[in-house]
Amino acid sequence: MLIYSIMSLGAIGAVGSVILYAVSQKFKVDEDPRIAEVQEALPGANCGGCGYPGCGGFADACVKAPSLDGMLCPVGGNTVMSRVAAILGLDAVADMPKIAVVRCNGTCEARPRLNTYNGASNCTIASSLCGGETGCTFGCLGYGDCMRACTFDAIHINPVTQIAEVDEARCTSCGACVKACPKHLVELRKKGPKSRRIYVSCINKDKGGIARKACASACIGCNKCQKECAFDAITIANNLAYIDDTKCRLCRKCVVACPTGAIHELNFPPRKEKETPVSVVNA
Repeated sequence: MLIYSIMSLGAIGAVGSVILYAVSQKFKVDEDPRIAEVQEALPGANCGGCGYPGCGGFADACVKAPSLDGMLCPVGGNTVMSRVAAILGLDAVADMPKIAVVRCNGTCEARPRLNTYNGASNCTIASSLCGGETGCTFGCLGYGDCMRACTFDAIHINPVTQIAEVDEARCTSCGACVKACPKHLVELRKKGPKSRRIYVSCINKDKGGIARKACASACIGCNKCQKECAFDAITIANNLAYIDDTKCRLCRKCVVACPTGAIHELNFPPRKEKETPVSVVNA
């Protein structure tokens, strides 16, 4: 009896194996071997900054795409994309490197605390419960959602200003911090030549007087920067100035014109001090 049972189970197993093999052969999907090659060329960060679910998804999309136009691995940059192009026999499309910037200039001195938040130390939760501890409901809350989202340790909360700051050497422009910020303060902008950038470090859309009362460093939409720009790179909308990094020529005239210091300039050499003319007195 035991032998018959063993033989029956063996027969059932054999038949099941044949059926499974037949089904797997009928429905199998042959994967393009280039997908594995492309994935091997990628940095393996799986950050999702490319817009696809990990490096595997990006590799699959690259292989299936007719061209690499618009495809970019933010971690590997143009170097990695050149390797991918060589594997696929496509033209590499160079893209301007980007970097994250935090558009808030509201330090503790410029944006004094008016109340105390005692809830969870989480920007998303705090933002849903209240506008923050200051009069500006647009500024950085400083609870570190962006910092926790960054897998490259490239963004931290300054303990003095309580504002998020980006470490340029570590930032890969993956965009995780952009998605994590409930205030939409973090933006990916062109890294610029020699890593020089100019941007409006404020997103306060209140009218000038209200914005200035909430934060001494707020943009007040006064148009002075726009009038100074000879390249049509600055627009004013909803009481807020914005600098288009594709048009900006880094002349820095807008920085000088801003009465509140809301426009930031990064990695520029110090400005030359104007020499005081020496008056000559005739003897």
